[in-house]
Amino acid sequence: MRILNQPGNRKLLVISAAVTALGFGICCLFSIPSALILLCVSLTVTAAAIAVRRSEDDRILELCDTIDKVLRGDDTFVINSFTDGNISILATEIQKMTVRLREQNSALETEKRFMKESLEDLSHQLRTPLTSMMLILNNIRSRKDAGQLSRSLRELMGLLAQMQWLIETMLNISRIDAGAMTLRIENVSCRELIRKAEETVSVSLELKGITMHTEVKGEPELNCDVKYLTEAVINILKNSMEHTPEGGEITVELEENPIYTGIMITDTGTGIPEEDIDQIFSRFYRSPHSHSSGFGIGLAFARRIIAMHNGVIKAGNSSQGGAQFDIRFYKTVV
Repeated sequence: MRILNQPGNRKLLVISAAVTALGFGICCLFSIPSALILLCVSLTVTAAAIAVRRSEDDRILELCDTIDKVLRGDDTFVINSFTDGNISILATEIQKMTVRLREQNSALETEKRFMKESLEDLSHQLRTPLTSMMLILNNIRSRKDAGQLSRSLRELMGLLAQMQWLIETMLNISRIDAGAMTLRIENVSCRELIRKAEETVSVSLELKGITMHTEVKGEPELNCDVKYLTEAVINILKNSMEHTPEGGEITVELEENPIYTGIMITDTGTGIPEEDIDQIFSRFYRSPHSHSSGFGIGLAFARRIIAMHNGVIKAGNSSQGGAQFDIRFYKTVV
């Protein structure tokens, strides 16, 4: 009775019965055996059609059950039972869609974890200078000496500058990640670019007694956003300064050839531990071997800016043991 309750099967039976009755009536006028043969064939065809239809319905129900399991979180999607016909094509397309949705969900979960970790790291980085500022302010309340007040105010200004730099850098990285940063490209001499960067860090270089040399082969030039690329170079120089002892040196080598324009920054510091080389450009990464007070985002920002200029940066150590940053801006896409 379940077979007869299905509309498609009832139509098959009605059509088959009508054809059989018509053929039977015609054949009876000529030959009874012929009528019986036609009746048997018609019934056989009808039964086969119903069986095929029932098989397709069962496979559709099985496919619906599989989809329902996926919607409930079951990661398995087996299409072995859907081996041929339109049902198999449909099952394959549904499987492709399921895999794609799974990948998108995984990417969203990864991004969610990354945002959570970034906010936690940012909160931690801001908490340190804020705590220091509160301590300084409490000390100011009990101080009467003008010289002490002046020193405390300078310390506060320095901490505020650090916080401002951190927030601006994080905002710039977010703009890059969102594809919302627009570069203002202009032609600039690499020598001038390095001069601007050196000018920014000159006071820090002097205080630490670090000497900076620039070696230029020819007159290399770049088509770049001067502001952001200069800032990227400054971040690399600051990293080198933090790990170079007093009286050390930083050397910047500039070159240009038919393939790329290169900037090589080498210091005479302690170098980069082998296990840190692959992580040094990661956001908020701080080496367990380092005693630097940096935030761990300067190099991450530098790499993103360099990449936006069709460039690559690699970190390593020089033959003398100091850190070495090799930046190359390719003249064609690589």
